[in-house]
Amino acid sequence: MLIWIPADSNNREEAKISKVIDAKSWALVDFDGGELKSITFYDNREDFTDWVDFIIMKDKYESFMDFMNEGMMVLCTRKEESIDEVIEAFVFKELDEVGF
Repeated sequence: MLIWIPADSNNREEAKISKVIDAKSWALVDFDGGELKSITFYDNREDFTDWVDFIIMKDKYESFMDFMNEGMMVLCTRKEESIDEVIEAFVFKELDEVGF
């Protein structure tokens, strides 16, 4: 399972989730069997063209329709900031689903 997280940096220890429009990099998180396999940072989301299952956004007021049209499930954070906090919230189902 692959997950996009827009970030303000490509350094995992320093990166924080950002609004999509402000993203300086994109963290692609690979989960397999409930375990974190890898995190790869991309400068542009378009640099990775395979199927991605989820995108996690900073808040529910961002534009999300393009992601839904690509077949991604859209989730948003509550108070999480760091990439690791966002991943932990995903694992424990503490993110909110965005939609109609």
